Amino acid sequence: MPIDKDTVSKVSNLARIEIDDKQLEKLSKELDSVIEWINTLNEVETEGVEPIANVTGQTLPLREDKVNDGGYAEKILNNAPEQASGFFVVPKVVE
Repeated sequence: MPIDKDTVSKVSNLARIEIDDKQLEKLSKELDSVIEWINTLNEVETEGVEPIANVTGQTLPLREDKVNDGGYAEKILNNAPEQASGFFVVPKVVE
């Protein structure tokens, strides 16, 4: 799927990115080459290859998931400028 100037203009509008008309041609060619490169990756044979998280095969040491600190919410809430029902009260930030 070739990326033309109209597609770049539409995507930049959706992303709220201002792009000059002079840059549209250059960006469309660059994005088209990126898509072409990604399509070449689809040609790689990956049948039977297990996904890996790292190339060395090392795993991170895990510890037991247990609470080893806490149980003093009242002390923490005493520092809050305002609290209600055991929670911090913060100003509304969504309009």
